[in-house]
Amino acid sequence: MVSRVIPVEPFDLVIFGATGDLARRKILPGLFRRMVAGQMPPESRVIGTARRELTDAEFRAMADAALSEFAPEADRTPEIRATFLDRLDYVRLDALGAEGWDELAVRLRPDCVRAFYLSVAPTLFGGIAQRLTETGLATPDSRIVVEKPLGHDLASARALNAQLARGFSERQIYRIDHYLGKETVQNLMAIRFANALFEPLWNARHVDHVQITVAESIGIEGRGAYYDRAGAMRDMVQNHLMQLLCLTAMEPPAKFAADAVRDEKLKVIRSLEPIGVAEVAERTVRGQYRAGNGFASYAEEAGNPDSRTESFVAIKAGIANWRWSGTPFYLRTGKRLRARLSEIVVVFRDPPHSIFSGQNQALHGNALIIRLQPDEGITLMMTIKDPGPGGMRLTEVPLDMSFAETLGGSGALPDAYERLIMDVIRGDQTLFMRGDEVEAAWAWTDPIIAAWEELGTRPAPYDPGGSGPEDALMLMHRDHRRWREIEA
Repeated sequence: MVSRVIPVEPFDLVIFGATGDLARRKILPGLFRRMVAGQMPPESRVIGTARRELTDAEFRAMADAALSEFAPEADRTPEIRATFLDRLDYVRLDALGAEGWDELAVRLRPDCVRAFYLSVAPTLFGGIAQRLTETGLATPDSRIVVEKPLGHDLASARALNAQLARGFSERQIYRIDHYLGKETVQNLMAIRFANALFEPLWNARHVDHVQITVAESIGIEGRGAYYDRAGAMRDMVQNHLMQLLCLTAMEPPAKFAADAVRDEKLKVIRSLEPIGVAEVAERTVRGQYRAGNGFASYAEEAGNPDSRTESFVAIKAGIANWRWSGTPFYLRTGKRLRARLSEIVVVFRDPPHSIFSGQNQALHGNALIIRLQPDEGITLMMTIKDPGPGGMRLTEVPLDMSFAETLGGSGALPDAYERLIMDVIRGDQTLFMRGDEVEAAWAWTDPIIAAWEELGTRPAPYDPGGSGPEDALMLMHRDHRRWREIEA
């Protein structure tokens, strides 16, 4: 099965921080794959900017090396690579100064879509947005893309939104969360709202609980200076896990349109039960990986032997609305765990009466498992009779679908960044966060962080290569539930 490629208009895409890691790993390889797929019109241009002194040829050589390293499966022919590289230009530019802006203005064209991708430190977002406005490069139809972190707390998120709003309207601002570009995340909406099988069951009456896990096998990988100020709550829960929770729990929008979808996501965030000092010990768990299995401890990697920053978080969240009252949402994320895994598990309630006496007590029951990584797909766990003459013995079997295999073979699915960049060019904000969403998420997470600081407790230690601290297991055991295993 071959997916239909939706063409976009010719565009000028300016990448601020074009010599950085994100541009090399994701943005440039993603654009190349879209060109190979026929989705990048020949008239389109990509203009890289940074403070480094480079010629156009040197920037193209850097991009060519990035393609060889990060897009080898799309390495078609020298002619195709040359076609892409010829569309790249470079301007040496001081993001907050005067140098380079006049030259950038000369390179931009007035008759095509204009987008600015800020692949730079968040401290530069406001200044670049202001310079784009002052120099007249930000037109009423241009778009600006910003990466997380979108603030450090509610106050800083509000300040950032205000900075961006001075030169850009909300419809021009694209706050990117690459998790929302994953095929499975978007399919979550299709599964819920396009299938009569699931939507009638998608509520507290039929769903026992929901688990959302984003596990990483790596440590902080040289990000100690940033991570020790942020921690897992700010780095992962406030954005990635919050967005997955919203898409799982939201009401059906009136139509599949950007603001209709984002309105419903915002309602979910605002319906989350608050967690303060009185509840934080019972409903949250913090962890920090220690040394073991050949790995250094978090504190050693962060360069802070007295660090109290969490590398693991588990939360029992509740949604105080008609659909979900009484159904807990368990959120879990951490580093140095057994495997890299992101999934949403919707566990349905047992039948009201079992006619198979004692047979299903050891079973997990029906569950819909939505895998985001590493192998995007969906599994529905069903209970059936175990084949054989031994009587009515029950067993669980998966109805499994891998998107890559089902929808066109290995490599058929575009990377999340490819999809999101093309959505920016199309002007589709459905998969991007709105400013009030970001602020509402901080308004819920800030009191949890404040409660941890007030109590002053250290994160619970856990061994690398496991499932996190024992306290996280107890968070569910107290409710007579258990986490789905993180399998290597």
